[in-house]
Amino acid sequence: MGKPVIYIDGKEGTTGLQIYDRLAGRQDIELLLIDEAKRKDPVERKKLMDAADLVFLCLPDAAAVEAVELVGNPNTRIIDASTAHRTAAGWTYGFPELSRERREAVRTAKRVANPGCHATGFISIVYPLVSMGLLPEDAALSCFSLTGYSGGGKPMIAKYESEGKTPAMCSPALYGLLQNHKHLPEMQKICSLAKTPVFVPIVDDYYKGMASTVPLHMDQLHGVSSLHEVWQRLADYYAQNPGLVHVEGDPTDPASGVDSGFKIYSGMWQGKDTLSILLAGNDQQFTITSLFDNLGKGASGAAVQNMNLMLGFNEAEGLNIS
Repeated sequence: MGKPVIYIDGKEGTTGLQIYDRLAGRQDIELLLIDEAKRKDPVERKKLMDAADLVFLCLPDAAAVEAVELVGNPNTRIIDASTAHRTAAGWTYGFPELSRERREAVRTAKRVANPGCHATGFISIVYPLVSMGLLPEDAALSCFSLTGYSGGGKPMIAKYESEGKTPAMCSPALYGLLQNHKHLPEMQKICSLAKTPVFVPIVDDYYKGMASTVPLHMDQLHGVSSLHEVWQRLADYYAQNPGLVHVEGDPTDPASGVDSGFKIYSGMWQGKDTLSILLAGNDQQFTITSLFDNLGKGASGAAVQNMNLMLGFNEAEGLNIS
């Protein structure tokens, strides 16, 4: 059997380039590259997609929908990095660590929707709490999520790195304030929530890295009464669903370093394709934070992880997990 053939539709975008960087040096796959002059030619794109075993779509939403319609080969498998299909019927949500069933679904899927970056942080925290029955589906939740400007793609990168950057852009900017951020539908649906979370995304003047935080009161949860118990249940959950998600040490252990001087820097996981979950607070009120690279586990790293599973490779192949 020959090497799997891969095509990246939209390789010139931020996500596409990051996927290409993770795949370019691999000897276990074959990458198809389109002639630069024909990269927007639907006939040429269709030819390459139909010749591929797996296609990454790194396109705006409307273009991703159109691209799926171009594929005529029933054996071509697709990973869509856009928002277009994350809550669509017939598509598997590509977050394998959430459950054994979801991991198996990714392995066998023809169509996988890659999670959004902010959604990845929120879901990594809330999904297991709901799944274990600790958090009711009708919980009223909020989340704030700090990201580097690369999350906005080439237009935002150019704006932040231009000579015309304003002084205000050197400080954090809250956005999506009408509660209509494009990641909210998947955050609610995947976690089976009855109420849409109140969500505040924040972009700051650094290139990449993300920290998504969900604040909670202990009386919102069932079956636990201490921060240690919450930590233990989350740690056990991800130990039973291994992958690229890791729960950091017990915050109630003095050796953990979670004390009055403890800080979480949102850029700490730059360049990594893993995600860490950190708890802090006390037995009455606390926060749970997912720390990761918005271009890694938040985008391109997750896409390559899903590809690895779909093609039978070690899921961490080609990824930075150190």
